[in-house]
Amino acid sequence: MDYFTIAKDDLGKNSKIPLITLGSAGEVFYEMALDMISHIEINNAAGKRTVFICPVGPIGQYPIFVRLVNERNISLKNVWFFNMDEYLTNDKKWIPIENRLSFRGFMNRTVYSQIRADLIMPENQRVFPDPQNPEKGDYLLSELGGPDVCYGGIGITGHIAFNEPEQVSIDEFAKRPSRILKISPETRAVNSIGDLGGALSAMPEYCITIGMEQILSAKKLRLYCFRDWHRAVIRQAAYGEISAEFPVTLAQKHPDARITFCQNVAEAAY
Repeated sequence: MDYFTIAKDDLGKNSKIPLITLGSAGEVFYEMALDMISHIEINNAAGKRTVFICPVGPIGQYPIFVRLVNERNISLKNVWFFNMDEYLTNDKKWIPIENRLSFRGFMNRTVYSQIRADLIMPENQRVFPDPQNPEKGDYLLSELGGPDVCYGGIGITGHIAFNEPEQVSIDEFAKRPSRILKISPETRAVNSIGDLGGALSAMPEYCITIGMEQILSAKKLRLYCFRDWHRAVIRQAAYGEISAEFPVTLAQKHPDARITFCQNVAEAAY
């Protein structure tokens, strides 16, 4: 896997996904927020709806997004946010919204409650995959004409949302719908370090995730990375073979995908 050792100055040459290197992590978050704002402003001016698939991770873009929406008086009344995923309890229900790990709770605290009431989108346009009816969000997304943009990060196993690796064909994996999954040990370990100070036993074992089919159906796929371990992840994403065993490699087949990251990620993995 020689691509892990690609030097910073050579990164992006002959890559199978366009790569963009910025300065600090803050610049990555600002770029992401501006991209979201730009799409909404263009669609609002044209009288069109905006449909995004959104992550909770990365999250640094949201305070910037909220500030710009409020300062620029940008209406979100015709904007739909489909969040990627959510943690589940062992009986396959959403974890309580009050739980510090809840993505629904995060979006309510950090985004929806912080945007002016005259600008925020209605609650029915803030969609999370539902473990009681996983297909519902997929149907709604299809009825809206599909996502304009899917925003996201990349996990340690190459997962987008919680679409963990599988030993199946590329075509079969690309058709995976929204569904309940068991989270891989690797993902639980990494997330416990970032979110719970390493309390692995406190990390949920199950999740619900939007499907690869919905992610890959987006007109644009925009991925953002800023952690040191992303050095290896972005290189495998952009130079590795397409495989369901490293899900983000399927983005190589997307007509308008790109990965944006900061300088520390541009350094060679080893």
